[in-house]
Amino acid sequence: MRMKVIPLTSDYEMKPFDCGDAELNGFLLHEAKAFAESRLANTFLICDDGAIVGYFSLFNDKIAKQDVSKAAWRKIKKLFPHSKHFGSYPAVKIGRFAISLQYRNRGMGHKMMVVLQYRLKRETTSSTFRFLTVDAYQGAVPFYERNGFKRLTSTEEGDTTCGMYFDMKTLDV
Repeated sequence: MRMKVIPLTSDYEMKPFDCGDAELNGFLLHEAKAFAESRLANTFLICDDGAIVGYFSLFNDKIAKQDVSKAAWRKIKKLFPHSKHFGSYPAVKIGRFAISLQYRNRGMGHKMMVVLQYRLKRETTSSTFRFLTVDAYQGAVPFYERNGFKRLTSTEEGDTTCGMYFDMKTLDV
């Protein structure tokens, strides 16, 4: 299988997609193009021979002291020299991340994460960022942890998501 990354554009003819989650399916099929047109998020399709294997959506974010646990903030601050301690640090957020049911249990999630991370690392733009963040569904937390993400927030009973981050500098090693 040779995965191809395709930026979702307004003229892309959407193909069927089902990841088993109505919210993630609905976003791709009904909202992703409008998010791009409004400059809120860019969506990228991972395709194999025309079929949509999965997708991810990215938008700008930040990790701010007031939004994370004290323990997480201490870990983040330690990554920078004292002269570079700020109240927040730039990030790119994974707004949506989904794999088609047809491609589950084949390691596709990990492969997509690697594609996403190295795509962002290679990108040269007018702006930059240090962290990749996600508000992970509780059931997806172990997946993100296996892919190098750390928790930003402590989770409490009833929380549906967990804030997590990945330090893009670890890709330089």
